[in-house]
Amino acid sequence: MNINQITTLVDLLSHRQKYQANDIAFTFLENGETESGSLTYGELDRQARAIAQALTSRFADRSQSWQGERVLLLYPSGLEFITAFFGCLYAGLVAVPVYPPRRNQKLSRLLSIVKDAQAKVALTTTSILSGIESRWEEESELAQLKLVATDTIETNQEEFVPKSVTPESLAFLQYTSGSTGTPKGVMVTHGNIIHNQQLIRTAFGHSEQTIFVGWLPLFHDMGLIGNVLQPMYLGIPCILMPPVAFLQKPIRWLKAISKYRATTSGGPNFAYDLCAKKVKPEQLANLDLSSWDVAFNGAEPIRAETLERFSNKFAQCGFNKSAFYPCYGMAETTLFSTGGDKNKKPVIQGVKARELEQNSVVESEISSAESRLFVGCGRSYMDTTVSIVNPESLTPCEKGQVGEIWVSGGSVASGYWNRPEATQKTFQAYLKDTGEGPFLRTGDLGFLQDGELFFTGRIKDVIIIRGQNHYPQDIELTVQKSHPALRVDCGAAFSVEVKEKERLVIVQEVERSYLRNLDVQEVVKNISEAVAAQHGLQVYAIVLVKTASIPKTSSGKIQRSACRTAFLNGSLNTVEDWSEDPWQKAKFRFLQTDVESLLEKVQVGK
Repeated sequence: MNINQITTLVDLLSHRQKYQANDIAFTFLENGETESGSLTYGELDRQARAIAQALTSRFADRSQSWQGERVLLLYPSGLEFITAFFGCLYAGLVAVPVYPPRRNQKLSRLLSIVKDAQAKVALTTTSILSGIESRWEEESELAQLKLVATDTIETNQEEFVPKSVTPESLAFLQYTSGSTGTPKGVMVTHGNIIHNQQLIRTAFGHSEQTIFVGWLPLFHDMGLIGNVLQPMYLGIPCILMPPVAFLQKPIRWLKAISKYRATTSGGPNFAYDLCAKKVKPEQLANLDLSSWDVAFNGAEPIRAETLERFSNKFAQCGFNKSAFYPCYGMAETTLFSTGGDKNKKPVIQGVKARELEQNSVVESEISSAESRLFVGCGRSYMDTTVSIVNPESLTPCEKGQVGEIWVSGGSVASGYWNRPEATQKTFQAYLKDTGEGPFLRTGDLGFLQDGELFFTGRIKDVIIIRGQNHYPQDIELTVQKSHPALRVDCGAAFSVEVKEKERLVIVQEVERSYLRNLDVQEVVKNISEAVAAQHGLQVYAIVLVKTASIPKTSSGKIQRSACRTAFLNGSLNTVEDWSEDPWQKAKFRFLQTDVESLLEKVQVGK
C-alpha cells in the first residue's frame, strides 16, 4: 500500500510494521541527554496489540457495543504513552490524553474531563498508579474509573487483529481549556489526522531524510500530532525528551538537535526566548545547529524580536534565520492550518498602531516607533481555506481590515464532544452573503496580506477603552520589559468597568529571586510609565503575584478571563496590590463576591 493511500492511523502503523519492523521509530532521552529506551515499529505494533487485547477483554462482558468508548491516558511524555495511544486505536476505542495530576494539584480539571468524556477506563503506568490510587478513592467519579497499568501487560499472547476503523471514526479527544477554564473535547477523526499529516509533510517540505527532535508534551496536539504522528507518517526517527528536561536546562534541546543532526524541531515562541536567555556563551562552543532547517514556531503569538535574538545568539553555531518556520493552527484544526516557505526568512510586517486600534491595517516601516510588528504565519495548503470575516456581520472583510480568522478543510475536526450548541456555533459557520461554508470560527483576529496570514489576538481578550482596541499581549510585553523583577510570559492585561468606564488592570508574576526585596513603588512606577508611553493608557490597578501562580491553561497559555475573575473576587496569590482608587476596587470586589455567593445558593437550592 502506498503511503498516500493510507486513510487511518491503524493502517499507518500496520504499514510501518509490515515494511519497517526493525527500524527505530522513537528514542527517548529520560533526562534530556541519556538514551533510556527506544521503540522499533515492530515493537510498537506488538505492544499496541497487547494493550488492545487487554482493553477488549475488559469491555467484552458488556452487552452493548463497546467500540468508540473513551479511554483516559494518564502518562507523562514517553514511550508508554505512544504504545497506549495506539493500543486504544487498535481496539477501536477513543483515546483521551490527560497529563497525570501532580502531587497536591487540584483534580478539578481531571474530574471535568472524566465527567465530560464519560470514560470508564484509564491507562497508566505502575509508578503513577501507586501515587494516585489513594487520591482516586476520595473522589466518587474517579473511584468508578478502572485503572490499568500497561507496563504489566505481557506481549507474548496470541495475535490480536486490530478493529476495523474508517476515516470518519474518532481517534481521540483533545481537551482544550481556552481562556474559560472549562475543558472541551475536540473530536479528532482518523481522517482529520491523516489529512493534517499530508498538510504538514507538504508545507514543511519533509521527506524520508527528515529527522525529528521533540520535547513538547505528548498529551497536547503539538507534541502528539507533530512529534509522534508526523515522524511515523514519514517513516523516520524521532528523538523525544520530557518537557521538564528542556525547561530545567534549555541547552539539552539544542544539544540533542546537534547530536542527532535533527532537521525539524520546534515549539511555542517562549521556547526560543528561554534558549536565548538561559543558554550561556560558554555552552555554544560544541553546538552545531547547521542541520536544523525547520524550526517551527506556533501555538502562541510569535514575536519578531524573539526570532532576531535567537538568530543572533546561535548564528555562530550554524543556525540560519531562514530555518524559522512560523505557523498557525489549533486543536480544532487537528494541529496545522497555515505555514510559511521553508526556504525563505519569516515575513515581518510593520503596521501603524493607531490605525490598528480601529481594525485597519496600514503598512509602516518596521523601525518606526509608531508601528507594531507582526510575524506572518504563512499561507494555507491543499484544500485548506482561510478567510478573514467580520465577526458581527459574518461577511468577508475588505482588504486591509482586521477580522476573525475562519478556516475550512479536511483537517477541521468534527466538533466538540457532547456539546451540540458549541459545535454548531464554532464549527458550522457560513458566510452571510454567499452562504459559503461550513467554516470553523477560530475566535482569533488577524488579517491577510499578499496571501500571508497575520495573527493579531483573541476576540474575547481584546481590550476596548475609549472606542479603541488594545491587544493584551502587547501591553503584557510592555509591562514585562519595564522591570527585571517581572517574569516574561507570566502576566495578564484586561479591563474592568469602573464608574461606567472600562479601565485597565495588570496582573503580573514576580521573579522568585526578587520576592524578598521587591521595590514595589519602583515596579509600579515603571509599569505605569511604560504603558502610558507605549499605549497611551492609564493603568487603574496593578497586582503583583507570586511566581507560578497566575492562571494558565494546561498548555501554558494565560487564562485572562480566569485572571480577571480572580482579581475581582480577591483570590490572586498577591505579593503587592496597588490601585488608583482602592475604595472603588474594594467595592466592586465585594459586589462580585456577593453575586457569586447568591449564585452558589441558587445552584444548591438554598
